[in-house]
Amino acid sequence: MDSTTIKQLDQQFVIQSWSKQANRDAKVVTHSDGIYFWDQNNKKYFDMNAQLIYANLGHKHPRIMNALAKINQLEISAPGFASASKSKLAKKIVELAPANMAKVYFTTAGAESNEQAMKMAKAVTGGYKIFSRYRSYHGSTFGAGNLTGESRRLGSEPSPPGFVKFDMPYVYREYQQYTSEQELSAQYLTRLERQINCEGPETIAALVIETIPGSNGVLLPPDGYIKGIETLCRRYHIMMICDEVMSGFGRSGEWFACNHYDVEPDLITFAKGVTGGYLPLGGVILSEQVAKHFDTNHFSSGATYSGHPLVCEIGNAAIAAYEELDTINHVKRMEKVLGERLQRLLAYKYVGDVRIKGLFAAVELVKNKVTKEPIIDYGSDYGKDTQGYMGAFTKLLSEEGFSTFNHESNVLITPPLTITTAEIHEAMDLFEKALVAFEELYPEMEEGHALNL
Repeated sequence: MDSTTIKQLDQQFVIQSWSKQANRDAKVVTHSDGIYFWDQNNKKYFDMNAQLIYANLGHKHPRIMNALAKINQLEISAPGFASASKSKLAKKIVELAPANMAKVYFTTAGAESNEQAMKMAKAVTGGYKIFSRYRSYHGSTFGAGNLTGESRRLGSEPSPPGFVKFDMPYVYREYQQYTSEQELSAQYLTRLERQINCEGPETIAALVIETIPGSNGVLLPPDGYIKGIETLCRRYHIMMICDEVMSGFGRSGEWFACNHYDVEPDLITFAKGVTGGYLPLGGVILSEQVAKHFDTNHFSSGATYSGHPLVCEIGNAAIAAYEELDTINHVKRMEKVLGERLQRLLAYKYVGDVRIKGLFAAVELVKNKVTKEPIIDYGSDYGKDTQGYMGAFTKLLSEEGFSTFNHESNVLITPPLTITTAEIHEAMDLFEKALVAFEELYPEMEEGHALNL
């Protein structure tokens, strides 16, 4: 099928996410290799978003290709059956996770993983309230959508009872006075503890956090904050759930981002990188304490494709590839390279802040570096097309062959974890060319409309 026909059929029959459907202009990926893909015009792109932060091993990794070629030899079986690929993958994930983890429940995607984790926490604790943060994204299904704390939740509202939001630190935009990150963390933790007590600790099943909020701008937690959340959860017998859908499987420079902060959550949710994006797979990692609960209490949930043997086989191949490539150490080395290039961006007129952990990075654009006025008001881009300043900048990036996406005023840089030093420099040269063109296109920006939140 030629690209023109593909685009026509896509426009006619497919609903695309997060967009108005009329006059869409979706690219067709005609071929790909490593960190690159090509569109229907044979234009080459650096895949600096790893598609949607899941192509961690790049495109057409040989180990995955070999595994895909062999899955026709495997038997399919429903979740109630044991399979070699499912058992092997669960064992391996537990081994890679924090020391308190014991079992895995498989799902098909990140949103479903978060839904299941909430149900588990409610079953274990007897509570019904779920705390989550503003500036978080946990999925777009009804439950995960209401767990989400930014504008993309609005399509799921009004929410069922029990979803409670709390504020989180945003170091670059912090409105409070503080002398150290530890002091800032303490201020937020004090307010959170007050909110827990106001809501009634016995009513709260879980506190859910993206260990590092991803699509809202790779918002790195200040020192002591994640550990402080764990302390509060233990104090009030609340389940701590870490959403590692984006940050897991090496993205942050550890197998799971919670490892950076010396915590042992009760539940960890994952998806995306577990298969390198080749097939849909997600899951929940249960602590030994939570797993033991379901030894003698009925687990009231299920899914047709939980632990599908063919998909789990690709998960095993992906983890084997991560280990063969020494991915964790490679990401740490590449973090230094990308981090140095990000620091250079601060010299540009409209770059307000840069943030990076592993190969999980964001560039925040502003209208004014002194006032830090964001280009897009927080929470104001729900349901809108990518127009205006940010739309113009991401278009310039695409024209240069730098493929990624923005959410509000943040541009994500999350390449495949296989990227090399030379490839980082080539890609970031393109990013800087787009910034130069952006400044030429907009020597001044209209100010005074954004809320500096």
